[in-house]
Amino acid sequence: MKLVKMLGIVLCLGSVTLPVPAQDMAPALSDRKMVKVDPRARHKAVYDIHTIEVAAGINRGLYYARGLIEAYGKQGVKPAQLDIHLVLHGDAAQFLLVDETYRDVVGDPFAVNLNAKIAQDLLNLGVSVEICHSTMRSKGWTADDVLPDVTIVHDGYTRLIKLQNDGYAYIGGF
Repeated sequence: MKLVKMLGIVLCLGSVTLPVPAQDMAPALSDRKMVKVDPRARHKAVYDIHTIEVAAGINRGLYYARGLIEAYGKQGVKPAQLDIHLVLHGDAAQFLLVDETYRDVVGDPFAVNLNAKIAQDLLNLGVSVEICHSTMRSKGWTADDVLPDVTIVHDGYTRLIKLQNDGYAYIGGF
């Protein structure tokens, strides 16, 4: 009987695995194939930006759009190969306003729209930054309230649908 118990304990212990340090489990990145984009191709995307969430002090959608351009650049894709549209509507449209109007919207007479610089940087990289006219109309804004070079579109939803129908990859959640 003692022999049977001992055999059972040995068998149980044999099935126990000891933890392996993480560096031993994961192969080095250089040992694994990484999937990348074609650096010669053109890439089309449309961002649906409608919330006032921020990252690093600016609108989250604008922040991540800039990050996308950098991610493509690290894979050998130049900004000229990218066709990116940012459609801001709803609450997010306030991030495309000139400072004077932005101050009124946020209720702070000293506020500065920190998004104006990144919007201009994105425009300079060839990104189409667009604002929803339906949102503008509902808020009482005119074209003079909107940052220069921002495109005014009839409404955000039909613009998003048109771009998706034209083959643009949809990036939402902003």
